[in-house]
Amino acid sequence: MAENRKRELLLALVPALCDERGMEAGLGEDATTDELFSAFRALVNTRPPIPADSGWLAMQDELLRGMIADTGVTHVEDIPPVAADPRLRLWRGDITTLAADAIVNAANSQMLGCWAPGHHCIDNAIHTFAGVQLRAECARIMGAQGHEEPTGTAKITPAYNLPARHVIHTVGPIANGRPTDLHREQLASCYSSCLDLAASEGLRSVAFCCISTGIFGFPQEEAAEIAVRTVHEWLDTHEDAGITVVFNVFGDTDEAIYRSLLFT
Repeated sequence: MAENRKRELLLALVPALCDERGMEAGLGEDATTDELFSAFRALVNTRPPIPADSGWLAMQDELLRGMIADTGVTHVEDIPPVAADPRLRLWRGDITTLAADAIVNAANSQMLGCWAPGHHCIDNAIHTFAGVQLRAECARIMGAQGHEEPTGTAKITPAYNLPARHVIHTVGPIANGRPTDLHREQLASCYSSCLDLAASEGLRSVAFCCISTGIFGFPQEEAAEIAVRTVHEWLDTHEDAGITVVFNVFGDTDEAIYRSLLFT
């Protein structure tokens, strides 16, 4: 996306978001593009799931899809399979740029995304780059459900502006560094529930983030062991599903852990 077009879109999107709340934008023509996007992200992160003008949505969609394209999209079929099990793949990168049938979001029990402006969690990133439509759809699902999402279950939505087709949202256990047997069972259930849902929808590729290992405090190595074991067991008992599973990592530690589990 051309820099001047990105800036033009942001200069229209940000004031509209501010007007919606009856507040001053606080940024003028002299604001940098990065400052404008930071303001945009903070505003959409804290925007309630209310309808948006179709013209505003069209500009938002153009902006987000252009930014994702500029970052570069990776397709599941281009990721080398694990030699010992070609059903599996390991990929380090930004899950919002991965073209899969579904990517998995580590959600909270309200299922409405992260409300902390600019927070660097996966829930925030997925909702930011999918667009405000995602929070609205999650709110619709939760309103129909009538209660918070239980730990270890899963819901599916469209992915809107992401290169993935769907987002599967699952709530991991809050372990705070000291997982119990219940936490271990719940984490395993996150993986199997996501795969059950993907299979029921006829999906053929699912990319998992490292569920519960961020602020929920599940130790990374044990979480990875549960993830790999649960996925192996599920695939072995659902051979007809034909699902390719990608373990998506973002940092050095998680990559080293998954490499030791999958390649040794």
